[in-house]
This record gives sequence, C-alpha cells and structure tokens, in this order.
Amino acid sequence: MADEKDVKVEKKAKKKAKKPNRIVKFVRDLVSEVKKVVWPSRKQVLNNTGVVLAVCIISGAALFAVDSIFGLLLRLVSGS
Repeated sequence: MADEKDVKVEKKAKKKAKKPNRIVKFVRDLVSEVKKVVWPSRKQVLNNTGVVLAVCIISGAALFAVDSIFGLLLRLVSGS
C-alpha cells in the first residue's frame, strides 16, 4: 500500500514538473507575439491621424447639414 501511494505521488510530481506554469507560458507567448508586431513609423502615424481627423470633420459637417435641413422642414410643416 505504501509503495502504491509513493508511485502515485511520484506520478503527480512528474506531471507538475512537466506542466509549465500558466503565467510563465503566457509571458513567453506575449513576448514572442510582441516581437512579431510591425510598428508604424512616425510619418505613418501622423498621416493616419490626419486622415481620421479629416473624415471626422467632413462627416460632422454632413450630419450638421442634414440635421439643419430636416429641422427647417419640420419647422415649415409644423408652422412654428
């Protein structure tokens, strides 16, 4: 009986030894993925930022125009 318990304890110890810690594995995978990232240059970031700002301004102006037109039409229809 004692030998069987020792064998079971040894098997559990081997399984634990083979199985890496989840946190350590996560950090290793994280580092390997960060190495694969292609970071944009400063020029690319500035260019993309300009494009986003331009699209936001244009879409804001278009929404303002549509809202103003519908507001005018609503005032004409309601008579106020």
